Amino acid sequence: MSRVAKVSTHVELSPASARVLDAALAVARDAAGAPPAARAEALSRQFLGTPYGADTLVGSGGVPERLVAELERVDCFTLADYVEALKRSTSRDQFVNALIRVRYKDGIVGFATRKHFFTDWAAAAPAIAADITATLSPDAVEVPKNLNRKDAGGVYLPGLPVVPRTVAYLPSARVNDDVVGQLRTGDYVGAYAEDGGLDVTHVGIYVDGPRGPVLRNASSLTADQKVVDTPLFDYLRTVPGIVVLRPLQ
Repeated sequence: MSRVAKVSTHVELSPASARVLDAALAVARDAAGAPPAARAEALSRQFLGTPYGADTLVGSGGVPERLVAELERVDCFTLADYVEALKRSTSRDQFVNALIRVRYKDGIVGFATRKHFFTDWAAAAPAIAADITATLSPDAVEVPKNLNRKDAGGVYLPGLPVVPRTVAYLPSARVNDDVVGQLRTGDYVGAYAEDGGLDVTHVGIYVDGPRGPVLRNASSLTADQKVVDTPLFDYLRTVPGIVVLRPLQ
């Protein structure tokens, strides 16, 4: 039996990932009429405990991009990709098409068109999410950045241009109950990056849990190495600030 099952001519999906996808799509169908927050929570919950895995995507300045759906292990960005694509899907074909729209600009699979930066979801047309950071508090700070250009010199992603962008973030010390009260389950929360070449260093999904607000995230911490629910205020103590994107559907 082949190691890779083809959902379409464009996507690579292992048999194990196909099983994860089918189970998640069953949840998506059951939750099709639910409010957006409930749908986001139900779909993201399917990944709790999924092992952390970096570098699952294929493509670089010198390697042709391939559309990969690796659902057996995720990092923080691919977790967001898959949850957002699943929210827009009830079938495998719909998932593939949604993943392309979520992950790539103009629906074109390519390394140059991949949305490498968190804020690309709001900046690239058509937008996947709206950046609501500056609306959450008058304490939000706007910082001009040159994404992809390292402060120490060189670039993060060879072969890609430097992208000037103003990034708004809310310092962690200013994230209070009033701010959290404005968040919705399913919002995407990024950990603000102090380096001028990055917008965020980590991404998670906000969930208003029964025991308080959490960041559902693929954690690379040695103690985790999987998708976990981290108490939001505990997480805030470890990062300089947050960038918040609200999905448009």
